[in-house]
Amino acid sequence: MANEASAPADTGQASDTDVKLIAGYPGPALLLDAAGTPILANAKGTGLEKALAGGAVADIETLIGAAVESASIANATLTIATSRGDLVLDVTAIPTLDVNGNVAKTLLLARDLTMERNLRTTLVESRQRYKDLVEISSDFSWEVDSAGQFIFVSPQGALGYKADELVGHEARDFVIDADEYTPFPFTTTRKLDNIEMWMKNKDGSTACVIVSALPLVKNDDDSETWIGCRGNCRDVTEERESEAALARARHREQLLNYIVSQIRDEIEPHDMLMAAATASARALGAAGSRIYREDADREAFAVAAEYGNDEGVEDLGQKIAGLKAGDVISLETGSWSALLATTQYRGDVNGALAMWKPKKEESWDDDHRLMLTDVANQLGIANEQIANHERIVKLSRTDGMTGLLNRRAFYEEELPRRISRLERSNQTASMFYVDMDNFKRVNDVHGHQAGDEAILFLRDMLINFSRPGDLIARLGGDEFAMWLDGIDEATSHKRAGQLIETSKQMVSMSGDDEHPLGISIGVAFFDPKSGESLDELLARADAAMYSVKKRSKGGFEMAPPPGTPLEMPE
Repeated sequence: MANEASAPADTGQASDTDVKLIAGYPGPALLLDAAGTPILANAKGTGLEKALAGGAVADIETLIGAAVESASIANATLTIATSRGDLVLDVTAIPTLDVNGNVAKTLLLARDLTMERNLRTTLVESRQRYKDLVEISSDFSWEVDSAGQFIFVSPQGALGYKADELVGHEARDFVIDADEYTPFPFTTTRKLDNIEMWMKNKDGSTACVIVSALPLVKNDDDSETWIGCRGNCRDVTEERESEAALARARHREQLLNYIVSQIRDEIEPHDMLMAAATASARALGAAGSRIYREDADREAFAVAAEYGNDEGVEDLGQKIAGLKAGDVISLETGSWSALLATTQYRGDVNGALAMWKPKKEESWDDDHRLMLTDVANQLGIANEQIANHERIVKLSRTDGMTGLLNRRAFYEEELPRRISRLERSNQTASMFYVDMDNFKRVNDVHGHQAGDEAILFLRDMLINFSRPGDLIARLGGDEFAMWLDGIDEATSHKRAGQLIETSKQMVSMSGDDEHPLGISIGVAFFDPKSGESLDELLARADAAMYSVKKRSKGGFEMAPPPGTPLEMPE
């Protein structure tokens, strides 16, 4: 038999009656001696017997102790942790007394409440879940009478109204353009599903709802009488707003792609920014636009490109200085309403994009601001790329130590352009070839740092003797060239003498007294009427300097007129 009790080998204290007693109990049953030691267990109680023997159920031992101490029945609901989860037991300890009134044995009966407890918990959770879902639902249920008035609204209310604020009012009062709906969902005579309509919230805003409705009829013999309608409304305002926002975002993306494509079609930096200014103004419907960039010294913002009507638009460069990356501000300038967004690269403001339109037009909205920000982000990258390009161009055109033009830029780019301009304007100029005397001795005696200082000293001296617009170049090593526009031959002679006089300050930097540091200058006067080529002009200046070097150093010489045979260095 499955429920037969089995006694341990030393269970002589258990009687036949005890065995029959616990064998018939449907749940776990144990019989314990006066010391609390199991002496008999039914089939379902063997697990509990082992647990007691192993000291794993302290709560049951406490219950048994309470029953023995009070010599009365003790009951408790206990939770026991097992490898398969928590076990919930209703445990009763029943002490039996001997003829002297002392506890002789204790009968322990247990009832498994685990399933009952789990079912109760699940039911409570299910009810709470349903209640929570109903309370947080944005839908509202309703019913109207034959007059189209609300007679029921779900407890949470709707449209910002409490339920009792809606009851008694016609549904039509809360619907925008109610006459446009045929049939009207709140008084429909046929079933309707998923009808979209706009309603008025209590705060004056609008709400988009999806309505499903079912007519209510009363059967009178062979006829039906319409007595009202009931249904459900689901608020989809946020969904419709999200869809509208997504549509606007797609439109902005299309416009941005158009602007970016216009920029990418250009190669020259200025043309690139002009394309951006033009496309941006057209895309946003602005009367004009302007792009600002940092100047070469990164100290101010200057106009890099402009498009459209800018009459009365002030220079906005100073307003950029106080802005942070990502800022978008609106302002008024003259008769215009302007919007300005900073451009940035890696968090640093490097310019701005400005748009303007007449004040009388509709004001700038959030979509305009977002669009302007998107374009400004692209321009921030473009501004940085242009700045890098300009730095590369500058590096390719200048000498690394002195910052002066290098040989290639001087000979191949600047001089041909200057001569072409002078030929058109019929102005004269002079070419100065300058070479340091005894420079190698400075390096040999004092080291290359002293040589570098001498080079920089000469650079500063040449800059001080030149005017804005004149050209100065380091041709390599200790060779320099200077081109002076709009100067006659007499002035050229005078300037060369002054330069030699000033160069005497370099003596203190000499390698030794026998090899004084100085300069030799060859000057070639250029007159566009002579028809002299650039190569011929350079050859005359070089020959004049060579002549000074050969003669005595530390002086200057004016080159002979064009066509004169030249003595060139071997």
